[in-house]
Amino acid sequence: MLGLWHTVVATPLMKLKIQFKVTKKASYSLDIATEPLAIPIQIDSLTVEGNRLRGLAKAFWRPGEDIVVDLAYDEDRLYGELRMPGLGSLPIEAARGRGPALSESLAEQVKPYRKDGVAKRSNEEIREAVETLLNRMSLEEKIGQMFQVPASNFSFGNAVETDPPEKLIAEGRAGSVLGAFDVSRVFELQKIAVEESPHRIPLLFNADIIHGAQTIFPIPLAWSCSWDMDAIKEACAIAAKEASASGTVYNHGPMIDVSRDPRWGRVSEGAGEDPYLGGLIAKAQVDGFQGDSLLEPETIVACLKHFIGYGAAEGGRDYNTVDISEATLRNVYLPPFQAGLQAGAGSVMNAFNIYQGVPVAASKALMKDLLRDELGFDGILISDYGAVDEIVVHGLVEDVKEAAKLAVDATMDIEMATRSFEHLPQLVREGKISEAQINDAARRILTLKYRLGLMDDPFRYVRPEKETEYHFHEEHLKASRELAQKSIVLLKNDGVLPMADYGDGNGNSNKNGNGSGGRVALIGPFADSRDLLGPWQFSRFGHETATLYEGLRDKGISEERLLYAKGCGVNTTIEGGIAEALEQAKQADVVLLALGESSDMSGEAASRMSIELPEAQMRLAKAVVALGKSVVLVLTNGRPLVLDWFERNVNAIVETWFLGSQAGHAIADVLVGDYNPSGKLTMSFPAHTGQIPVYYNHFRTGRPLTEANRQQKYISQYLDGPNEPLYPFGYGLSYTRFEYSDLKLDRNRLAAGEELRVSITVSNAGSEDGEEVVQLYIQDCHGSIVRPVKELKGFSKLRLAKGENKEVEFRIVAEDLTFWMPGVGYTAEPGKFVVFVGPNSRDVQSAEFSFG
Repeated sequence: MLGLWHTVVATPLMKLKIQFKVTKKASYSLDIATEPLAIPIQIDSLTVEGNRLRGLAKAFWRPGEDIVVDLAYDEDRLYGELRMPGLGSLPIEAARGRGPALSESLAEQVKPYRKDGVAKRSNEEIREAVETLLNRMSLEEKIGQMFQVPASNFSFGNAVETDPPEKLIAEGRAGSVLGAFDVSRVFELQKIAVEESPHRIPLLFNADIIHGAQTIFPIPLAWSCSWDMDAIKEACAIAAKEASASGTVYNHGPMIDVSRDPRWGRVSEGAGEDPYLGGLIAKAQVDGFQGDSLLEPETIVACLKHFIGYGAAEGGRDYNTVDISEATLRNVYLPPFQAGLQAGAGSVMNAFNIYQGVPVAASKALMKDLLRDELGFDGILISDYGAVDEIVVHGLVEDVKEAAKLAVDATMDIEMATRSFEHLPQLVREGKISEAQINDAARRILTLKYRLGLMDDPFRYVRPEKETEYHFHEEHLKASRELAQKSIVLLKNDGVLPMADYGDGNGNSNKNGNGSGGRVALIGPFADSRDLLGPWQFSRFGHETATLYEGLRDKGISEERLLYAKGCGVNTTIEGGIAEALEQAKQADVVLLALGESSDMSGEAASRMSIELPEAQMRLAKAVVALGKSVVLVLTNGRPLVLDWFERNVNAIVETWFLGSQAGHAIADVLVGDYNPSGKLTMSFPAHTGQIPVYYNHFRTGRPLTEANRQQKYISQYLDGPNEPLYPFGYGLSYTRFEYSDLKLDRNRLAAGEELRVSITVSNAGSEDGEEVVQLYIQDCHGSIVRPVKELKGFSKLRLAKGENKEVEFRIVAEDLTFWMPGVGYTAEPGKFVVFVGPNSRDVQSAEFSFG
């Protein structure tokens, strides 16, 4: 019965494909996936008696209710019953293999609706077509384009009372649809739009494609640690290719908020704490999602979110207040948006927070004056989920009618999910907003629909035959594994890694494998878990995620030498779990502790006051470490964690984040030395939660802590711990050793219009080939406003063979010294500067120069 099984059952709501994956180590495990609803289920308690499997799992969508499985099997059948809350008892008659996609039967049905040979329209032709259509539309019909409706009753917040999407679309009261992940649903709703709605205007189909569609890549915080723009761009291009095959044309991503507080769950979706690196990654993501042209059917619209300051939520609590200066807004939080807009992003989404006392969704100063007028953005501005209604909840206005007015005054084009914009016709009739404002919004929406080719070929993105070809494609999985390798950060290593001699020596082990065969104990809730994808993904292939156990087994470590014990749950103890883990660990030469966070502990609405590992896992870790064995901590998580105890007590720490579909294989590649880790942190790891926020590009105080004054009292420091993070921004180790020497500047004075060249020699002084991220920082020593102690302004990824050295050169120009200050705007001031170069933001060499 081991392996993949599939069946299709009819439910009162839909036809449902169910897949089962049965695996066995010391005992059996069962993973279940469904299509079109991407609901991954791992049966928690599974018993096998004879040819029967019985088990239970919690239904996360119905708290307090269980999923019940009762199956039997023979050589070619898996049959019985599956009871799922909301769907009832489902009879199961499953056959071997993954089976056909549900959408395959749609391929022939959709062919007559497609159009061939549609000519590309010029910008002028699009403009004329849009104006002609606007002139035929009533006020209500134009406002109808400004609504985005959910494809189902599923809600990401408070329930929205409204008509069903079918009715709204047929009546022309919706211009876009959120979350129709099933291509059959896309086809169904698009048919209503083009056959029944006024003017037959096609719909936009939107979804959150954050780090993959069906093939899942590392979470964005992880892939930012690769510092590899080409690989990130490729990941987004693959995600667009897979998503567009299912009808998605408009992405609610990338999230490019700068994040300085790891308590905030949404740090997992961004690129960390640095605005310069965040800008480069924003551009790479836009380029990947949008490609060379939005008219290409394998690209999707990129939406920059969340404009702006969302990452500065007080206390790291989601949706909370933001109170920052305009200088901080512009110098820290704005640069990634500037880079994304320059890359041509077609859309921007507002932030949930307030800025200077006004919810961003209602802020004319931010969305019209800054985003549109100053930055020149002429694309679609979409509200985040329910953000227009929340203008009332914030306390800015009394009712949703006034909220709708403020949002339109701020040039909001699309209201997501809620229906405040239903007040717009009355507001126009009362003269409180103008029809010209409505025309502007409808014009932008219709222009995008023409640019995407939807107005000429509404079904061009309904391509079930491409789903079969693209989803979970072998080349996509290969790209996911390679980016996952690059995203892993080695935080500590006393020499226990790589595990040199644990394979079989027959090509399945690392390069040093000789088959001598030590024993490895793999212990912890993530030792054989498929919960490695992270938040904000909707893959129907979650049950095929490669676990760490599978990754190590596939490296040639035999099951006799790969000792396994779960030990505990993510947040719960297991009766006898620690005892079983210790029994396995006692027999091993090295222990891999696979600990971390579950996917629902990171992402939206997943803020944490404490970012230590849960108590159940800490008890397991302390018991294992007490044995005195060599211990490697392998982390699965979506944010920086407090690791001070582990830094002091284990031999190695490997930060793997949530790595996606090929996570287990990528982690195993690093552990056995088939891949030399090269990732560098893009968020500082605090030594203690009480330090937060802790980030590298902070300001000096009037009483800064130095080595010389460390023993004094009236200094900016803690009584009970360090100021510095445990692991700083840019930090990451390798299995080899890099040395930096001979920092040189070609001049000590830089004038406007000139460039200053900085060079340094980097040597691989270790015994392995490796890759290093050489980082350049600049400090503006004196300014009209105080400046950070250092700011990242360049980096170079360098591959060096063992014993090899290379000179790395950077070029500094006046633009690298530019910042924004009140009353002046953007400027580079004359004065003294320090340039730093090194392997991270802390361990650097320095030299001075002057500008002006």
